[in-house]
Amino acid sequence: MNLAPAVPDEAWEWMWSPYDDTIYAAVLEQIAPNDIVLEIGAGDFRLARQIAHRAQRVYAIERKKALLENLEADLLANCHVIAGDGRWLPFPKEVTIAVLLMRHCTHLFWYWTKLTAVSCPKLITNARWGMDVEVIDLSGPRVPYETLSMGWYACWCGNTGFIPGQAEQLTGTMMDTIWEVNTCPACVNTGLSNVGHSI
Repeated sequence: MNLAPAVPDEAWEWMWSPYDDTIYAAVLEQIAPNDIVLEIGAGDFRLARQIAHRAQRVYAIERKKALLENLEADLLANCHVIAGDGRWLPFPKEVTIAVLLMRHCTHLFWYWTKLTAVSCPKLITNARWGMDVEVIDLSGPRVPYETLSMGWYACWCGNTGFIPGQAEQLTGTMMDTIWEVNTCPACVNTGLSNVGHSI
């Protein structure tokens, strides 16, 4: 079965790019000097340049040829450009943290799977909630969606939501907790739940 996603309409994403300094600052505060960073979809390389000043090394993936022209001259030596589509390229094995700023990403699962395959422990992204960045522990525990009775959830496929229940059962803790799941209804509808159990 070929579960590869179709290339999405990128018009919405370009309306948000580049991101403002608040978003970039939230990413940069997560980067340590010994980190080896993979930025997926580097765009104009604005963030990659800033990461290069903080991290040991940064790999920046970008597939748009126009953005890659005459680029190498103004990059730091520890910033390595990888030209191509991140969904299909092999990821470097030594990556300690990945960055995916793509509010309208529809293929988070594919990146997640590739990152865990190279033992990358963390992903900084805005792909699931479409707002501020979150830091996802890629090796952390996931619970089956069907075991939740009420509350917020975020799935490795990129889907998020709230499971409703009785209003009198709603607590402050429920409102502040986001359950990491790997078998949400979107996974089931696309067949990802079967793939997820085999990974």
